[in-house]
Amino acid sequence: MESWSAPEVPRLPGAGQPLYLFDSARRDKFPSQPNGRAGLYVCGITPYDATHLGHAATMITFDLVNRLWRDAGHEVVYVQNVTDIDDPLLERAARDHEDWVVLAMRETALFREDMEALRIIPPEHYVGAVESIPVIAERVQELLERGVAYRLEDGTGDVYFDISAAPRFGYESNLSREQMLVFFAERGGDPERAGKRDALDPLLWRGVRPDEPSWPGGVLGPGRPGWHIECAVIAMTLIGDTIEVQGGGNDLLFPHHECSAAHAEVLSGAEPFAQHYVHAGMIGLHGEKMSKSRGNLVFVSRLRADHIDSNAVRLALVADHYRADRQWTDDLLKAAEQRLARWRAAASAPSGPSGAALLAGVRAALTDDLDTPKALALIDEWVDGALSGEGSDPDAPELMSSTVDALLGVYL
Repeated sequence: MESWSAPEVPRLPGAGQPLYLFDSARRDKFPSQPNGRAGLYVCGITPYDATHLGHAATMITFDLVNRLWRDAGHEVVYVQNVTDIDDPLLERAARDHEDWVVLAMRETALFREDMEALRIIPPEHYVGAVESIPVIAERVQELLERGVAYRLEDGTGDVYFDISAAPRFGYESNLSREQMLVFFAERGGDPERAGKRDALDPLLWRGVRPDEPSWPGGVLGPGRPGWHIECAVIAMTLIGDTIEVQGGGNDLLFPHHECSAAHAEVLSGAEPFAQHYVHAGMIGLHGEKMSKSRGNLVFVSRLRADHIDSNAVRLALVADHYRADRQWTDDLLKAAEQRLARWRAAASAPSGPSGAALLAGVRAALTDDLDTPKALALIDEWVDGALSGEGSDPDAPELMSSTVDALLGVYL
């Protein structure tokens, strides 16, 4: 599957610093120390609607990780999936009397346009679930043959993962069983399904149903894969048995990331699946989480159609820390537009305070678990000085502009 065109990323002088990230499993910040290429897997969209600001905030978060690794000299293998077959996609297509394939292709194309506008470095591998079905089916068959997965005896052909095969199940989310059951029911699970060994056992393979698309599954029979095994297999196939960062919104922590990690660890025998499980906060509107079910989405494409500078959108979304649940408001966007205008004016100044000191400060802030509020405050302070005629470094405005571009992804 095609991704999108890459932005040019300036090379900065000196060496970047080690990146510290908060790991949801260990509940603290730890250094990211990639062994060889840094493996980044980010859960992508289910393309049944346009890219909203929650998607954008998550993708910007992991774009920062990508940029900081590159600044530190690491090679990065970045993989992102597209869940281009799943129940929500089929439901939306049926509701709108539309071919699900056409719907998925259209919304995926729009997502690519939005990512390019937001200056997101594209993944090395941008992979659809449909194109991955053969290898997913093989891995599900492996789990079945090893006795860590089982078929329901109701004739559906559905195959489930036995969570008792993963004794550490729950270590990533740190939730109680009672909490897991609540989230499992709310986020696509089926704890009440009859015939399961455990209410929390996740679906690996959905047997063929009337009027639903299906694919050959070998000994599994025709059907389609579950969501969690999709991400586990794609990541393992393209990065390896273990990865440096598994990323997504905090609504993916359980069950999606917990289950995909369990699948990967049982398949490979390597633990943990990810050195860092990193989760971005939710974007809200009028005091509520922004979601399709609430109908309170702000779409990136709509902002672009209204001629809002995508650099201002990006600045607005990093004004608060990535792990915080935060609100989108008109005032937030206006403040970002004003900040962008001031930064651009300062970048055109004849001189300014030390550019090297600014670069060092921004690097230090961002490598401390992506502390964008501190980084933005340091740049604002430099801008204030440059616009008031302080400092005599003639190279500072250009270095400031390159720093903002390379590390924050904001083009001045």
